[in-house]
Amino acid sequence: MKTVKQISDLTGVSVRALHYYDQIGLLKPSEITESGYRLYDDEALKTLQQILFFKELDIPLKDVKEIMLSPYFDKMQALKNQQKLLKLKRKRLDGLIELINKTLKGEGTMNFREFDMSEYYNVLEEFKTEHEDKVIKVYGSLDKYNELIEKCKSKEDEIAKIAIKKYGSIEKYAEAVKKNLNSGVITLEEKFGKFKKDFLEDKHPKLKELYRKLTSDLSKDPSSKEIQQISKEITNIAKKDYEVFRMENGDDHWYYMVKIYLIFPDWIEKVDEKYGEGVSKFIGESLKSYLGDKQPKLEELYKKLTSDLSKDTHSREIQQIVEQISCETEKNHEFYKVDMGENYWEYTAELYLKEPIYIEVNDKKYGSGASKFIGEAFKIYSENRKS
Repeated sequence: MKTVKQISDLTGVSVRALHYYDQIGLLKPSEITESGYRLYDDEALKTLQQILFFKELDIPLKDVKEIMLSPYFDKMQALKNQQKLLKLKRKRLDGLIELINKTLKGEGTMNFREFDMSEYYNVLEEFKTEHEDKVIKVYGSLDKYNELIEKCKSKEDEIAKIAIKKYGSIEKYAEAVKKNLNSGVITLEEKFGKFKKDFLEDKHPKLKELYRKLTSDLSKDPSSKEIQQISKEITNIAKKDYEVFRMENGDDHWYYMVKIYLIFPDWIEKVDEKYGEGVSKFIGESLKSYLGDKQPKLEELYKKLTSDLSKDTHSREIQQIVEQISCETEKNHEFYKVDMGENYWEYTAELYLKEPIYIEVNDKKYGSGASKFIGEAFKIYSENRKS
């Protein structure tokens, strides 16, 4: 048997920490003497070793306790898993040391694979633990959320690269993710989810009737007087009965909901599966026709920016439009309490200049070469802001 002091001297764990482990039920002493001294046997030492392995892997104590007290906890299997994870951590640290050595030697290498993403994953796991109901509402189920985390891990190098470019460090990125997971965007997604769920499950009787009426004959002209009258009724009821469309920016939210019917593959598939092939596009075209030229301010500004792609992106006229786009974007992010990142515009410019999907979508929307034009305008704006 060993005393708390002896355990502390042997392991380097402070007496205070050992007392805390006892207090939270993570590591109970094997015996307590009549004088109140805590004593630990070899089995307790093995348990402490397990705890230290988990701590080395940056697993929070509350999770360590839950894991180790589970009836399904297998010590030997845990050791095998810990060994595997520690080897990966060692490999990552060796890579970082090598990267630093190369940098010190003046070798201009840009490798993001070795940066530690554990804090980012901790944030995702913490959000799941603390907001299970919200996770289920937004992502459909805990399993789907877990799949998202695994997908992130499979693209770790790519995410690390984005994090460094947009936020300056993995730590700042993790802080931003934590803030954004608790931002108004998640709440907004819940509110959108309410409308979508009611639509798919026919939870709103009047809207159910109107959508059935709207899609009863897909050969009709979406812009016809008859269809436009139904579209008007759907729009008015949606804005009256759903908070997402009557809150501040509600008109913008309805505009983007209409676009979802036209361009989001997952949503189109669900709608067409319920009502028939081509229905989602018909609904989208009908509601879009009713909305007419009424668009969110950002949409109008992007159209204005790309109205003449022959203009000089350095010009005062173009940079003033970009400034307006920046102000509107920042205002929206502030409203939803979203952390943009310190290099937001520099990073966004790169997306428009190099990301294939951005180039394809924006060239199709605004004309050939539009994505490059937007990217160059944003890049100049970003450089001017730094100077």
